[in-house]
Amino acid sequence: MKAVIFANGVIDPEEQFIPDLNPGDLVIAADGGAKNALISGLHPDVVIGDLDSISDQDKENLSIQGTRFITYPHDKDQTDLELALDFALQNGVEEAILIGLLGGRLDQTLANLLLLTKDAYSPMRFVVSASPDTAHVLVDQHIITIKANTGDIVSLIPLSPVVSGVTTHNLRWPLNAAKLEFGSTLGISNEMKAPIVSIQIDNGKLLVIHRRNLNSS
Repeated sequence: MKAVIFANGVIDPEEQFIPDLNPGDLVIAADGGAKNALISGLHPDVVIGDLDSISDQDKENLSIQGTRFITYPHDKDQTDLELALDFALQNGVEEAILIGLLGGRLDQTLANLLLLTKDAYSPMRFVVSASPDTAHVLVDQHIITIKANTGDIVSLIPLSPVVSGVTTHNLRWPLNAAKLEFGSTLGISNEMKAPIVSIQIDNGKLLVIHRRNLNSS
């Protein structure tokens, strides 16, 4: 099962990647992320959080259209995004496309990205859409393929103390069973030298960021 999860960050609705959804897939909004869902043309199945960032008008309109609201107290121990991810995990989501995670406050942006490394979420595959960037989180034994344009930037950022067995294909500066340590900049600003690249790891957690060259045809 797939889900699109909207957070309350900054988005460009004309640039966001919106996947094709099948019956049974979910559109989940973390509180004010409902606004981002609506301007992206998707109707949330569920809005979850303390609901302090969604307007009364949007709440009323969504209620009429059948959106389910799961309300938590304002004084809670989890962010609205974490509640949304927990809901996705509990409902069998295997792949989550995350929109609106970035922009605005730096603390929330960092927390949103690091939240994706939580061990409990390892059964889910994450794709973060933040045009012109798309980010993927790789966990033990994962491999991804990026199909884009020659010259696009690809950066590899370790999110665990060590990421081992990092192997890339069709990047300008290849890695072969390399080890990347947390805080290392070795994987920053590599370049695609072919329209298809692949990246795989053996162990650890790796953030892969693909930046599309807006001047590419």
